[in-house]
Amino acid sequence: MLVHGIGGVRNAALECSAWLEALAEGARKAGHADAVSGLTQRWLADVRFANYSDLFLPLEAQGSNEGLAHEQVVFLDVLVRDLIDELSRQARQQGDQHALRVIEDAREQLSRPSEQSQGLGEPVRVLVRALTTILQVRGLRQAAQWASGWSLLGYLAQVGRYLDRNEHDCDGRALDARVRERVLQEMDPGRPLVVVAHSLGTVVAFEALHDHAGPVELLVTLGSPLATAAAVLQRVRPRPAQTPDSVRRWLNFWDRDDIVVARPRMHEWMLPNLGGVAPVTDRVDSDGVWVHTATKYLRQPAVAGPIVEVLKR
Repeated sequence: MLVHGIGGVRNAALECSAWLEALAEGARKAGHADAVSGLTQRWLADVRFANYSDLFLPLEAQGSNEGLAHEQVVFLDVLVRDLIDELSRQARQQGDQHALRVIEDAREQLSRPSEQSQGLGEPVRVLVRALTTILQVRGLRQAAQWASGWSLLGYLAQVGRYLDRNEHDCDGRALDARVRERVLQEMDPGRPLVVVAHSLGTVVAFEALHDHAGPVELLVTLGSPLATAAAVLQRVRPRPAQTPDSVRRWLNFWDRDDIVVARPRMHEWMLPNLGGVAPVTDRVDSDGVWVHTATKYLRQPAVAGPIVEVLKR
């Protein structure tokens, strides 16, 4: 079961194929080359890709981040400040003085009174300027996934729209409930599951699995913002956050240059379930561009290995 994250509208078939190709590459690196070819046909037959990306289309279609509701701007302000705090903590640990200067510049921009007139879009523009500054940190700049603060803010806004709980369709159904419904439709409670979720999808999968009755042999979360305190962790359901009871093992992976992961140490913030299962977090280091993608994570042997080991049973 694959659950995607933030971004534009997906072609489910193409993206599912890309995820599986990356997983196969990671599995070979992990020493499972003999199993990959034999499992390929089973993967294609058994895999489910939960695609909810079209549910975020209406706001994206407006073509302007300034169309965000006030509550969503407030959420983004909290999230960006959390991102800055975590990046600052990491930079201090690494003794990266350049990163610290850039991060403090971004922090100052958030608190500095604007020289422009205070229109409705000004708080959004302040956030964009701060994010654009953050992207000058060497590792993030080299990752190059986000072309500008505008593009990054637009995708981060999807997390806020999901957690806002107040965006409804013409039938009165909340966005978050419709997203979880898409995910749960792909889950068969009569069969053991391996769930691989990425980015916002980790938040969606976490909440959906609390309503899933079947066993989940392995939950793998990639680039997850779940432990971002005020912005995400305090808004997820149920509260306090606890591993879903259906999950028998939970592995969480983060990349140092993945800006969406403001607080990677999820095990410090998540209560175990009734079986004593809590997330185990590990760091991976990817090279090149597009760090915050599921395929980058899945090509890592540390990520792919445990997934294939469960599939081989």
